[in-house]
Amino acid sequence: MRLVNDHRAVEARLLPPSDDGFLFLAGEAGAWRGPLASPPMDLLLRLRALTAGVDAHEVTVFRAVLRAPGEGNELLAVRGIRPARYDVAVLIRVGSVEAARAVRESASYRRIFDAVVAAAHHTYETVASSAARLGDVDHAQDHCFLFNYFYADDRETLLKVWRYTAGWFQAKTGLPNSALMQPLGGEPGEYGLVNHASWPSWGAFLPSLILRPTFRSFVLANFRANGVAAQPIIYRRM
Repeated sequence: MRLVNDHRAVEARLLPPSDDGFLFLAGEAGAWRGPLASPPMDLLLRLRALTAGVDAHEVTVFRAVLRAPGEGNELLAVRGIRPARYDVAVLIRVGSVEAARAVRESASYRRIFDAVVAAAHHTYETVASSAARLGDVDHAQDHCFLFNYFYADDRETLLKVWRYTAGWFQAKTGLPNSALMQPLGGEPGEYGLVNHASWPSWGAFLPSLILRPTFRSFVLANFRANGVAAQPIIYRRM
């Protein structure tokens, strides 16, 4: 791992990974106007109704609002990876990865999957484990929710870079939580990690991403130096 401006580094306050398993489904079903999303409300309402039949700890439907500043478009283009433009997402949390695989085979989930595939131009689905945590994400609150789709050729380096830069987000944006999801072996290879987190308001994080010079000189610079593509999208809960 190559370090850039390491005097700016802040050690992250990490919790041990949880035993949770995640089933994550995302689709590009609407339109984007620059960084702003316009997802189809009829699909979102249908998905929310369908979640009632899924046997899981949590099932949450999200609508995208904004693509936040990221890094790595050139790398994605060279690798032939489609940029993340998912304006609809469903996150299912259960007690283990084995339980997540079982939910994927259930009829109730297949109805959700079929609805997204029928409406979307492009979809992404994965079963993932917990790779690291800053804290559990509380979906009971009407917060700004992040899904950050990370790609790197070397997944071990990707995890190290995430750990190295996570402390900046805690220190500079007051990030209260983060659940880092790592797709299991055999799952689609577009993303080595998908980071899920939340902030209580736009003002808690967006000014720092736009106005703090260290976001680019430290966070994005370390991504770039280590061949990491980060594609953050901000969502709201349905």
